[in-house]
Amino acid sequence: MKVILQQDVANIGRRGEAYEVSAGYFRNFLQPRGLAVEATRGRETHQKVRLSQAASKEAKAVEQTKQLAEQIGGIRLSFPVKVGDQGRMYGSITARDVAEELEREGQVAIDRHKIVLTEPLRSPGEHSVNIKLDHGIEASLTVDLVPESSEAG
Repeated sequence: MKVILQQDVANIGRRGEAYEVSAGYFRNFLQPRGLAVEATRGRETHQKVRLSQAASKEAKAVEQTKQLAEQIGGIRLSFPVKVGDQGRMYGSITARDVAEELEREGQVAIDRHKIVLTEPLRSPGEHSVNIKLDHGIEASLTVDLVPESSEAG
């Protein structure tokens, strides 16, 4: 018997796809729980239309994410940092600082959890910071830590 799944079902398939199952399994398990409906011509046609719409929506989202990655690639953030006598920074720059600076400059709103820093930035100079966006797309931006004088006047 051919059915269209209404939800993901373990060991069978994903939501919206048509599968062949035994009539007893459908009647006793899938249908009472609302996990599947019988696949009629109308439902199959409707499902194909929904799947093609979902695919085009997904392609559009991927394209927007690629454009965002290109936009992020051209960004250069600059942080003034206090440096001691021996050239060591006081404090560090974290993913949260990078996300806040991106938003503050009105460039892009990125969740700080998507910013990949194995450890906070603790040395002056240029650093490349990776950002994991949706759909497996990654972007990279440049963060420049500019030393400012630590002399008190």
